[in-house]
Amino acid sequence: MPRIRNWKDLKFYRPSRDTHYEHIDSLFGDNVVEWDLIQTHWQDLLRVVISIQEGKVLPSMLLRKLTTYSHKNRLYQAFHALGSVERTIFLLTFISDVKLREVIHRSTNKVEEYHNFEDWITFALRGVIADNVYEEQEKQIKYTGVIANCLILDNTLEISAALNTLAREGCIPTIDELAALSPYLTRHIKRFGNYELDLSAIAAPVTDDLTFEIEPPAEAGTVEADHSTLPETNGD
Repeated sequence: MPRIRNWKDLKFYRPSRDTHYEHIDSLFGDNVVEWDLIQTHWQDLLRVVISIQEGKVLPSMLLRKLTTYSHKNRLYQAFHALGSVERTIFLLTFISDVKLREVIHRSTNKVEEYHNFEDWITFALRGVIADNVYEEQEKQIKYTGVIANCLILDNTLEISAALNTLAREGCIPTIDELAALSPYLTRHIKRFGNYELDLSAIAAPVTDDLTFEIEPPAEAGTVEADHSTLPETNGD
């Protein structure tokens, strides 16, 4: 479920020219779904999807071929027409469902926060992969992930220790206060300089368990979207 930025500039498609809506008709303009085009190339669309799922065709290669002379490529136009239907349904659901917007917003913020964390780690090149060699690209991605996981683990241990200290002093954090914490902290991390590693030292056992009970919210705070209002995607 993507968070589409600047969706106010996107086109909404009405199912037919005779279909009109009382309050949101201005969103659609004169855009009408080309059902005949979708029906004509439906089998071709399915073959392309199956080829991608079976690994016979790479999505990147398919996009390059479809976008070549796209105004004349009927299969591209059929995909565009079908995508217009899916996007219109999704955007209408997105507008009308507050909980769906909350779910998408929360999930996207978590992903963006992690990406910013990785960008902070790869400060020299800011995450840009300069080598045009697959093995070197794979190394940079994996090494960045390893460092990120190490820092996340260290931050989690430090946060847990601080919370346990507060609990011993009689200050029990609420679940809302805990929800505001993040393992992507960087202010206390020394990013530049020399690091001395004692490879003979035995690491202390990881003890990140909290020593106090967390009071559950009075009501379930989990926000879930109403999936019955979303378009069906063949069980996915």
